Amino acid sequence: MPQTVLLAEDDRAIRNALERALTLEGYRVTAVADGVEALAQAHRTPPDVLVLDVMMPGIDGLQVCRVLRAEGDRTPILMLTALVETQDRIAGLDAGADDYVVKPFDVEEVFARLRALLRRTSEANGAPVDVPRQAPEAPAAADRLIEAAGLRMDPQARRAWRGARELELTRTEFELLELLVRNAGIVLDHSTIYDRIWGYDFGPGSKNLAVYVGYLRRKLDEPGAPQLIHTVRGVGYVLRED
Repeated sequence: MPQTVLLAEDDRAIRNALERALTLEGYRVTAVADGVEALAQAHRTPPDVLVLDVMMPGIDGLQVCRVLRAEGDRTPILMLTALVETQDRIAGLDAGADDYVVKPFDVEEVFARLRALLRRTSEANGAPVDVPRQAPEAPAAADRLIEAAGLRMDPQARRAWRGARELELTRTEFELLELLVRNAGIVLDHSTIYDRIWGYDFGPGSKNLAVYVGYLRRKLDEPGAPQLIHTVRGVGYVLRED
């Protein structure tokens, strides 16, 4: 079965072009012109992934995202935005978006980001092919934890803590932090992180990784406590407690 995309974009030319490109790529696309239609369609026929324009009349893409997340809907969301300031991107991540593409965009980049989002969702929700008659006993929560630099993470429950404080992380933030924790003390270059998290290296001009690292730092850092994520200029990032 083809994967389904709900596309919400008020610019008719962009909407029609992207709908046509996604259809040719093999997706089943439902295209709407505003946030009200997007919410109605998402409630009526939940898609595999949403592509939302940030700036739409009435209910914009950020509001659509907030409503769906408040309802407990975890469908991956890719935002389309003409806003390039870091604070604007952070607003999208704050609303619960998983990723974003800045206009004008290359349609191949949209395809790559959608593949990465859908692959991660499939891996997170995948069920075993054969169900044993008697399931093995689940490991205790303590056995599932990974720890480094004062951080604890439970990948199975998708929860993370710094000390006693639980961190509220989006899907991409969690996966980025998990990668850093599992490789604590090791400098991970930009290409490696892009490949592991997004499944695609967007090249040296992309600011996507820097935005996510900055947002993670905001959630991790505490007054008087050491910074945990360090930039290795010209190379990448490393998690360590100095």
